[in-house]
Amino acid sequence: MMKIGLTGGIGSGKSTVAQVFEVLGIPVFYADIETRKMMNEDEGLKELIIKNFGINSYTDGSLNRSYIASIVFNDPEKLELLNSLTHPAIKQNGEEWMKQQTTPYAIHEAALIFEAGVSERLDYVIGVNAPQALRIKRVMDRDHVTHEEVLKRISRQIDEDIKMKLCDFVIYNDEHRLIVPQVLSLHHDLLKKA
Repeated sequence: MMKIGLTGGIGSGKSTVAQVFEVLGIPVFYADIETRKMMNEDEGLKELIIKNFGINSYTDGSLNRSYIASIVFNDPEKLELLNSLTHPAIKQNGEEWMKQQTTPYAIHEAALIFEAGVSERLDYVIGVNAPQALRIKRVMDRDHVTHEEVLKRISRQIDEDIKMKLCDFVIYNDEHRLIVPQVLSLHHDLLKKA
């Protein structure tokens, strides 16, 4: 079974593309969702987060995402620290999940595929590309944050042009080209390679 990565900058539309693959019967591991789940359920990880980010990291036993975001998106060292706590666990989770899949290929969806070193364990990586202005608007609408807050988040990821050059395939989610035909074409190509 082939292991495929799916990545793109914040607001690029990775989840939308992943959902199209799911409709085609391809299982998708959503790294961000699994990370949040682990941060809420893994007692050891919760202890480390509280130790490093304070008691306000959790409210009534649930991760206080806005509190954590206010810290890590304003301090690159704190973001690096949080990633060092979560990335090894989520990489392991993703590998175990991949081993259980039986389809010709499965997808590991994550914003930080290259940054976290996940790409080394994948056969191919698909990038989802969208213009920065559109990405900013999507994130502002979705997360109810300011333009400046989105720019801070973008600055913490590798440059979008560099990221797309590292990818084996690129799907354009620019509101001019339809996503479904691009995914269908790529799906058929991946089935041939599998």
